Amino acid sequence: MNDGKYVFAQIIQFIPEHVFSRIVETYNGNKHVRHFSCWNQFMCMIFGQLSNRESLRDTVLTIRAHKTKIYHMGFGKSVSKSNLAKANENRDFRIYQDFAYELIAIARKISYGCSEIELSFKGNIYAFDSTTIDLCLNVFWWAKFRSNKGAVKAHTLFDVRTSIPCFVHITTGKIHDVNALDVLTIEPFSFYIFDRGYTDFERLFQITKSLAFFIIRGKDNLKYRRLYSNEKDRSKGIIFDQIIRLVGFYATKDYPEKLRLIKFFDKETNQIFYFITNNFELHAVEIAFLYKKRWQIELFFKWIKQHLKIKSFWGTTPNAVKTQIYIGIISYTLMAIIKSTLKLEKSVYEILQILGISFFDKTPIIELLTNQDLQDFKEPKCKQLTLF
Repeated sequence: MNDGKYVFAQIIQFIPEHVFSRIVETYNGNKHVRHFSCWNQFMCMIFGQLSNRESLRDTVLTIRAHKTKIYHMGFGKSVSKSNLAKANENRDFRIYQDFAYELIAIARKISYGCSEIELSFKGNIYAFDSTTIDLCLNVFWWAKFRSNKGAVKAHTLFDVRTSIPCFVHITTGKIHDVNALDVLTIEPFSFYIFDRGYTDFERLFQITKSLAFFIIRGKDNLKYRRLYSNEKDRSKGIIFDQIIRLVGFYATKDYPEKLRLIKFFDKETNQIFYFITNNFELHAVEIAFLYKKRWQIELFFKWIKQHLKIKSFWGTTPNAVKTQIYIGIISYTLMAIIKSTLKLEKSVYEILQILGISFFDKTPIIELLTNQDLQDFKEPKCKQLTLF
């Protein structure tokens, strides 16, 4: 697979360039472009993401320092800070949004068999949540959040079985999380896991009508009427398992059917949780186990904020911000594709660390990723200072 190619060029071989070209043609991305095409822009941006560059200037400076290798790595002829900045501001971010979803489909397909989650059903399991990315309101004036603070939100649907984000919707920070449910396409017979901030029974009823299931953490002020109780098992943390109906004029109008309420004691955290679901078949322990898997999306948010460039932006327009976030998602997905394709035991972070400092080498990546002993490797903490 190497054939004397640079490591960065070997990584790019995992990207279907013909799919990217088709999407660019759909949005006329290369209209009136002479030298610095959408592909060149994409190569520069993904290089900056994977090599952990600090800014556009830093990215361009690093690329141009290796000017004899630029052609072979796909950066194009006219790599400059102004060209890259203009491209991020003006070229439709939907090019990278759609391409991210194409890569996500590939990553999910090759990663699905690697899932370690074993349950009594085979449907997809999704966690849905958002992460807030703070911005300076004076610079990003369009990103309204609070009176003196700006932010954007990345509303993310996360495939728990494959650890791949399969849908990302970017809004300003002022948009409430629950509104993002309106743009979510529901898959029948799949599970959707939410934190209690998404409690909106009218929207949750739409999931039920779509023949899908949800699990949401119940609020303390939930008003309901118990119909009957299922068998409980306190040895496994199930304090009660009840079939209920909501009470109140608006609640019964929003969700007129039965629900299931589970009170669960978690021995690990010594906490009591209430789970609401529209699934009446799974054992209560499995419901609690599924909700626990929601934590994976929190780990994903932490990972991308620490290791990819989605907290400091290389452009101030909405288009530039969305372009950078979607290319960050592409970068994560690309590392996941490499991990699954090469059947590597290393984590995505370890793969990124090794490849990120080897872009200008000509070592085969399979050799880089399999001949290193990282048994004692520990990921640095978020607030830990480093010398290099």
